[in-house]
Amino acid sequence: MSWLFGLIAMVVPGFGVSEPPAWNGYVEANYVYLAAPGGGTITTIAAREGEPIEAGDVMFALNDGQQRAALDAALAQVAAAQANVDNLSTGSRDAELDVIRASLARARADLELTRLQAERTGALLERGLAPQAQADQANADLERAQAQVDELEAQLRVAELPARNPQRIAAEASLAAARANAEQAQLALDERVVSAPVDGLAARVYFSAGEFVGTGMPAVALLPDDALKVKFYLSQADRAGLALGDAVSISCDRCPDGLTATVGYFSPDPQFTPPVIYSREERDRLTFLVEAVLDEGSELHPGQPVTVSK
Repeated sequence: MSWLFGLIAMVVPGFGVSEPPAWNGYVEANYVYLAAPGGGTITTIAAREGEPIEAGDVMFALNDGQQRAALDAALAQVAAAQANVDNLSTGSRDAELDVIRASLARARADLELTRLQAERTGALLERGLAPQAQADQANADLERAQAQVDELEAQLRVAELPARNPQRIAAEASLAAARANAEQAQLALDERVVSAPVDGLAARVYFSAGEFVGTGMPAVALLPDDALKVKFYLSQADRAGLALGDAVSISCDRCPDGLTATVGYFSPDPQFTPPVIYSREERDRLTFLVEAVLDEGSELHPGQPVTVSK
């Protein structure tokens, strides 16, 4: 019989040559679902189903009145904390220093006048022209004037000094906390506008302007450019013929020629139709799920049936 098959193969080209293995599958997509961290009423929907999207394009926006008010309050706290730090770092204000300096100048003038009066009273006492009590009173006035000058000079030195270290540390900590609150408020405001993270296609728009969307609820489904993959099943006999990174050919009805994909996933566990009997006959029913990432520009659609071959 072997010579007969050889003769037929010479006469009929292709006779006796087995077809390359092929497997049925379908196209699936990894969508990117866009949602806001907080719920609210949608004010703007910029996404349109079927339109191409570039990374950074605004997809939708939520009402942000509460977040803007919180940001204004946080910025006001920052301004107040900064003013407190500046005040403690530079000492008293110039106007306060001017008041102390003026009082000190007046006290010094009073001290000079009191000194002259005490000197005159002392001279009169030596000549017997003034009683001892008058001289004692003049000396007491001189000591009181000198004490007033000393007190004002001490006040001026204290006013010119910056605050003590613990006060400055506390003020700077309050400023840091206020700035952190402002950054958090700004972040909460920015999150009311949701933009596309990658290039792709607006596949689904689930809400319209004016509708309320809950926390973490997707409002738009984005189909990235590289998100298409083919899912198909290999028999346990064909499993050894493919490896991660292998290229496979993709064909479908009215599809362009030359479509390819790269094997990127093998299911770690086989899928088996009961009864589970690992005999030679039953193990042929074992299948393994395989995923192959489609190359860009395939123009296939999710759910489209395809044929995969090596």
